[in-house]
Amino acid sequence: MSDGARTALSKSTFHFAAGLGSGVLSAVLLQPIDLLKTRVQQQSGGRVAHPLAAAIADIRAAPRLLPALWRGAVPSALRTGFGSAIYFTALNAIRQSAAATPHLPFSSSSSSSSSLGSKSSSLPQLSNTGNLLAGAVARSFAGLILMPLTVLKVRYESTLYGYSSLVSAARDIARREGFRGFFAGYGATAVRDAPYAGLYVLVYEQSKKRLGRLFAGGGGNPGDNNRGGGGEKMALSRAASINFASGVLSGVVCSVISNPFDAVKTRIQLQPGQYRNMVHAVRRMVREEGFRSLMDGLTLRMSRKALSSALAWTVYEELIRRAEITWSARTHKSL
Repeated sequence: MSDGARTALSKSTFHFAAGLGSGVLSAVLLQPIDLLKTRVQQQSGGRVAHPLAAAIADIRAAPRLLPALWRGAVPSALRTGFGSAIYFTALNAIRQSAAATPHLPFSSSSSSSSSLGSKSSSLPQLSNTGNLLAGAVARSFAGLILMPLTVLKVRYESTLYGYSSLVSAARDIARREGFRGFFAGYGATAVRDAPYAGLYVLVYEQSKKRLGRLFAGGGGNPGDNNRGGGGEKMALSRAASINFASGVLSGVVCSVISNPFDAVKTRIQLQPGQYRNMVHAVRRMVREEGFRSLMDGLTLRMSRKALSSALAWTVYEELIRRAEITWSARTHKSL
């Protein structure tokens, strides 16, 4: 294997590890919010007047509060961790390929890796269309691979099933619904995740550009991050602030747009016998509960997605940013 191939493999492995770490961290920290969202969305037919209050009361009534709050944390961490790892690795590969092909309409005029000294990111820069498509394709690919874990997570979190372990949940799904049961709701998930991820990358990158210009007008020289001492610390801190703020903004905007698909997806995964497919689920939910049912869990999902996406992207960007500095230094030494 050539040195170039080893370097490429090493970078891809690091992108995978950085995505895995950031995904697991955000999933574990924010699992209580995700648990509440699932409990709220499982309500149907208006049987519960205040589903959030009922969900909180149900959790508080559990013998042990902390295990009850973090119920489903293991499948959530596995799904989000490996989902983030696959997503970030695929997204980076797509963006690198697009950036290396300047004649494509997806590459930006500054498609090469961002200057570490002037921007908050070291990732390739693409056009708006490129960011939209790259995010959508990468998320759809990751979602398909991780779909069985998603179904297990949702059903394990729900009170509609008395699963005592993930193994028992998997056995019950396989016995009742077969292999197809592990992919229940994938249509709604793909329709939700592809636009969400594409819009997220688009809004995220645009936010970083605008916030970067705003921060650059403040004190300190952004280019100081390639120097030693306090300048480097301030520049790295500023970059993390830009990335986190951009992540929160993107998460809020995209959560509002995609929440109807999330509500439908949860119903199909929890009650596949009552909601056969996405179209049937939408019609039944709107007919029996009104259009408001499509926005069930919006506040919780918006809070969770904004914080988890911002945290995952910030940790990922910082790890890659620091790694790029190290790789760049090693390259200069070898020359």
